[in-house]
Amino acid sequence: MGKKRKSGEINSSSMADLAFLLLIFFLVTTSMSTNTGLSRRLPPPLPPDQPIPPVDINKRNLFVVKVNSMNELMVQGELMELRDLRKKTKEFIKNDNNDPNMPKKELVNIPLIGEIEVTKEHVISLQNDVDTQYQAYIDVQNELVAAYNELRNELAVQKFGKLFDELEEDQKKAVQDVYPQKISEAEPKNYGGMNNGTN
Repeated sequence: MGKKRKSGEINSSSMADLAFLLLIFFLVTTSMSTNTGLSRRLPPPLPPDQPIPPVDINKRNLFVVKVNSMNELMVQGELMELRDLRKKTKEFIKNDNNDPNMPKKELVNIPLIGEIEVTKEHVISLQNDVDTQYQAYIDVQNELVAAYNELRNELAVQKFGKLFDELEEDQKKAVQDVYPQKISEAEPKNYGGMNNGTN
């Protein structure tokens, strides 16, 4: 009677090495999602010996947006829902009715657009508490940037018949000159709750 062959055994001593190599392979080849947050171009740092000039901003030109430690949104001293922020920001930047409590309008001549009234001195001040959740802060940032994007799209369609992203570079610059993005992000502070409207 013939001998039975032993079934082949798998050498498991190298399985750990194989698993490690596969892990390294996937870590190296997998791309990570990096679409959280907003891309911003920061101003160049001032030379160390240069004093910081004082900033004089007329109160009517300042749109103050705060996010407290409970992720509540306060705009110009009043509690506001996130869904209303974009509309209010657009109203402030545009100041259609030349409201004396909103940014001062100036008549300027912009190439390709001509004479137009703009609120070139407006500033949006975004402030947050040290305990504000990152996502809440990003959501507020997104709404502020979206307000500028919508205003630029509206002007681009009105003047050139295209959305802002479809414009030529000189046309884009003209639209940006009408609606320059001016979002000032303050260092986080401990505001706490803001229900009393005094912060």
